[in-house]
Amino acid sequence: MAEAADFRETFQVTPQESPSAPALRRSRPLAVLLAGVLLFLGLAQLPAAPPAHAEPIGSRTAGVSVNSLTPAAPTQSDKITITGTVTNNGKSVITDAHVGLRVGSLLSTRSDIDDIAGRTGYSPASDGTELSGHTQKIDKLPPGITREFSLSLPAKDLGLDKDGIYPLGVTLSGQTADQPYDRVLGIKRTLLPWQPSAGDGKKTQLTFLWPLISSTRLTGRTEPDQQQTPIFRNDDLTAELAPGGRLQQLVALGKDLPVTWVIDPDLLATAEAMTKSYQVAGPGGSTTPGRGQVIAKQWLSQLQNAVANHQVVALPFGDPDLASLAHRGKDVPGALAHLQPATELAATTVDTILGVKARTDFAWPVDGAVDSSIVDVATSAGAHNVIARSDSLRESGGSTYAPTAARQIGGGNTAVVADARLSTAFQGDLTRAGDASLAVQQFLAQSLMVNKQTPENERSIIVAPQRMPTTSQAQAMAAALHALSDGRWTQPLDLGDAAKAKPDPSANQQVPGPGSYPAALRARELPAQAFQDIQRTQNTLDGFKVILTAQDRVVTPFGNTIMREMSSSWRGDSAGGAAFRGGVQDYLQGLTGQVQLVKKSDATLSGRSATIPVTVKNGLLQGITGLRLELESSQPNRLSVDKSQPIKIEGGHSQTVKFETRAYANGPVVVRARLYTADNQQFGQTMTFTVHVTSITPMVLLVIAGGVLLLVLAGLRIYLKRKRSGARPAGNDGPGTGGEGGRDGDGNGDGEPGRDGARTMDTGTPSGEQSGPGEKVEH
Repeated sequence: MAEAADFRETFQVTPQESPSAPALRRSRPLAVLLAGVLLFLGLAQLPAAPPAHAEPIGSRTAGVSVNSLTPAAPTQSDKITITGTVTNNGKSVITDAHVGLRVGSLLSTRSDIDDIAGRTGYSPASDGTELSGHTQKIDKLPPGITREFSLSLPAKDLGLDKDGIYPLGVTLSGQTADQPYDRVLGIKRTLLPWQPSAGDGKKTQLTFLWPLISSTRLTGRTEPDQQQTPIFRNDDLTAELAPGGRLQQLVALGKDLPVTWVIDPDLLATAEAMTKSYQVAGPGGSTTPGRGQVIAKQWLSQLQNAVANHQVVALPFGDPDLASLAHRGKDVPGALAHLQPATELAATTVDTILGVKARTDFAWPVDGAVDSSIVDVATSAGAHNVIARSDSLRESGGSTYAPTAARQIGGGNTAVVADARLSTAFQGDLTRAGDASLAVQQFLAQSLMVNKQTPENERSIIVAPQRMPTTSQAQAMAAALHALSDGRWTQPLDLGDAAKAKPDPSANQQVPGPGSYPAALRARELPAQAFQDIQRTQNTLDGFKVILTAQDRVVTPFGNTIMREMSSSWRGDSAGGAAFRGGVQDYLQGLTGQVQLVKKSDATLSGRSATIPVTVKNGLLQGITGLRLELESSQPNRLSVDKSQPIKIEGGHSQTVKFETRAYANGPVVVRARLYTADNQQFGQTMTFTVHVTSITPMVLLVIAGGVLLLVLAGLRIYLKRKRSGARPAGNDGPGTGGEGGRDGDGNGDGEPGRDGARTMDTGTPSGEQSGPGEKVEH
């Protein structure tokens, strides 16, 4: 059937190919019928194999995997070994099969390297002829069966006479029952970077960033004990730090590599917290003991040794998402204020835990994607070097030339632009050996091609891989760097030195505008609501810390947690980020609620004046101070209260304060109790209670009214007495009246005018009584 199909194809002619196409179409049924007859009679002899210029039918029947190529960058004296597997993906048994090698034509561009991985069909013109004498026979291969192969040959047998990058094809050739002739049934290409010696050109200075970053694990919660035992979201970090885990492998592999370590200090702080007692959050607020103490201690010890002789760059604590801050957070008041403390904390954390001085003047936006707003935010906290990527800061005119990474972008800031192809070489699933091997070969090929672009110019190239490489990705990265260790076309360079390199004059120095940020990355950013939540938590913390006598017990853990809320690790996990932020706010609110006014029942006033007790409870482990308690009467004309009392309570205790009250009228009065901080901000909720004034009885009111009446009558009597005294004519008094120069009643003058009247008021003479002539008033 296949032969018949191929035969029919020779009769297919399109209208554009010939003006006689209609006639050919009319004769096609006859030709097909004739071919069928000839085949039946055995008179028509079809060719045993397809013509050389076409891709043979069945070149994808078998799958070929190249699992290793060692050495990855061979020299002339090396022996090359290629291992892998072949699999029969067809429905027929493959017989008379063998694996062979084919060297393709020298590649000339970086795009050619990219295309190699996508090509699957065999093409004799580009894949070359099979190397004679270097094949391996494969036993009969039934459908679905896989067999291994291993080919070894001296590198000189490849016949490569010119430096550069060659496609190296591994093919499976054989026969099947329906096509009993030898042909290529499957092919897999890899890349062979060929530069046996250092050559005459200058080496490329290569900076490889080795990221040590993880997702957020520590919550803001701690156990209610004196040690403040931390509570983790989960215990997954233990597996990453354990032997064979992702972070353990990064440390073990990076120890002997020429790399610049890029570390999130939050990871160090989290691992350090694991070295002591810690708890893991469970359902319903429950916790269980963590089990990673020994593993965390071992990992930190290994990391200290690994970074001892390397440059360390510390990202701001928690690895804040700079792009999200620039696009969603900068309009939220106070959001950008967290970046400077995060940068300062980064330096002290690395120094304290690892004992090294880390550089904090580098910012690394996600995937190296930058725009002008991101650069503004990144440099606002003192990071004057921004790690970008060449697919974001593109060269003008679509140039494929890779310039030196450093370039000045204004304001005294430098963009260090990582090469996009090299930086993305190890992405994707590299758990299969074939995929990992191809990634290594592509990386080496691209690095050599960069060097070949202008071998007379010394350039500085930066590789900034994904933030959190998997174990298999890290192993592939390490394999590529080991292959470059002999320094034939590259030499290692620290990131700090790369940032100081002299820029290429023609390199793009123009940072793109905000509209150029990739839509796919923007869709994964932290929302504006995240920064509003963060600021709400910060405001709550600011209002809480002012009353604490040991502020660091609350400010430090919550301050660090707020930084974690901005982490790049929340990208693409909006639900997880929102739950984390909500949990932090709820826990902080719960702590502030430990300082509260004890609910008071309604009171009855037992007299005109009395005291009202109000209790403040401190459920914290530390003391509080700087608070004052104020009572406010809703009806001061009925009941007045003292305004405020200072509050100072030791941890775990309560304080009852008494307020003096004065009642003026019967009836219920609502009283409001509030706590205020020293800066006159209300703390906590208002507590209200009712005071019932019932002690002002009618009898009491009658007594009070009688007393008031007596006072009024006494005043009136005095007033009238004075009025009569003032109306008596001067010098017209009888004997003894004591006029001017006269004498008193006993004939002794004292010369004081009006003295008799004064004496009468002083002795309290009843109203209406007069002193007769010659009477003496008794004192």
